[in-house]
Formats: sequence, structure tokens, C-alpha cells
Amino acid sequence: MAYSSDPPPAVRGFVPPQNDDERRLMRRVEELCRVAASRSMPRYTGFLSDREQALTQAACHRAGFAAFRFWGGYKEAERRVLCLEPPDAWQEEPLGYLRLTATGEPLPDHRAYLGSILGLGLDRACLGDLLPDPQQPAVFYAVALEDKLDWIAAELTSAGRCPVRAEVCDALPANLLQGPQRALQEATVPSLRADAVLAAMMHTSRARAADYIAAGRVEINHLPLRAAHEPVYAQDIFTVRGVGRYRLAEIGGKSRKDRVFISFFQY
Repeated sequence: MAYSSDPPPAVRGFVPPQNDDERRLMRRVEELCRVAASRSMPRYTGFLSDREQALTQAACHRAGFAAFRFWGGYKEAERRVLCLEPPDAWQEEPLGYLRLTATGEPLPDHRAYLGSILGLGLDRACLGDLLPDPQQPAVFYAVALEDKLDWIAAELTSAGRCPVRAEVCDALPANLLQGPQRALQEATVPSLRADAVLAAMMHTSRARAADYIAAGRVEINHLPLRAAHEPVYAQDIFTVRGVGRYRLAEIGGKSRKDRVFISFFQY
């Protein structure tokens, strides 16, 4: 992929909390760490975004609590629960699984299921990933907090305009345990500026990408992208409102024309 012998690209460091909500989240996790340690009792959060996971991991380190892990129901989960589990404490299973079967037309997509489940009055932290079953077009699986499973199964009767049957199940099917299969795409960019990388991932012009950024429609790692010239780093996740999400998987070396190789996934 790379022709040059340039040193490995830099990685993005920890970004401190940017607002009161993020500061409250870190304080809450520090308090959970203190309770877990002093009472030798497990404690769990709701489902966290990748940005929230970075903040809560920093909070655990700041509290001096090492017995933590993140778990989202399968290996490659995006939304995950922070599990604080002292060595001598019993462990609970904080989450479980739902099988969602469409029984009519049109078949619901990810957005329809997400909107319908949250429309029941649940907070986003109650719900993890939603996974389509590629072998059964009418079936989705949802990961949710364990204490919400029966309620969702009883209350969810439709998604979009389609009737749905929701059932609690013991596990995800084997073909979903590694997460959704996404094609790794490759491109070259003139620099690691945000507008250049975003344009390559969106298959559009750099000017068009800059317009999205100027309009406030782009986030990196759930934080607003304020300027087109900001640098980007491997594993950054771009969210473009109304378009989709992209993850910059790898930054390679440079081509003979001094362009930078990148590889990325589109969600």
C-alpha cells in the first residue's frame, strides 16, 4: 500500500471533556468506581458511544480503578456498557438480546427500528447495536440492557409502517458474532486535512466536503468538526448528518506522487 518509508502516522490523543454533560459523565463514573471498590460490588453504566467510552475509561484511570471492561454483546460492538467488576465480586450480565421479525411490508431498516424502540420512551443508553441478519432479510437483532428486554418485547409491535414481532433470545446467531461485514475501501489523499479525507470517503469534491463542515453537519468522534483544515488520525469516526458514518481505518505511507494512502469503512 505504501511506497515510502515514512514513520508511522500520529494517533489522536485523549480529548478532555468539552461540556457539562461530559464532565458529569466522568464524575458519575468516578463515583461508580468508588462504590464498586468500597463495597466490592459490580456496577454498570448504560450503553456508551465511542466518545463516551473514551471519557469513562479516563475516569476509571483517574479513580485508580483497574477492574473494568467494555462489553456490547459481541466482539466488534460499537455501543458498549462499562462494566466495573472488582475481582472478588460476583458478576452480572448487564445486557441481553432481542430478535426482531418483520411480519409485513415494507421491511424496516436500522433507522426505523431505532426510532420505534426509542419511541417507546427509552433513553438511548438503554439500547446497544442493531444488527440485520444477512441470511434473513426480515430479521434484525437488538442488544439492550437486561432489565429492559421483556418490556421492549411486550411493547414493540411495529417499526415504521411494518408490523414487528419482538422476542427475547439467548444469544446472537453465529454469523453475527463478529459484527456487520463492511468492505474496506482505499483511496489516496493530498493531505490528512479533514476536508481532503472526508471528500475521499464520501466520493465527492473537496469543496463539497468543506461545505458540509462549514454547515456544522460533520462530527469526528462525536465532537463537532469546526474547521476544514483540522488534521485527522487513524480510527477517527466521521459522522455526516443526513449522509452516514465513516471510520478511517488506517493511514499508510505516500505514493510516488506524494499522496497519502488511506483505508476506511463506511457504516
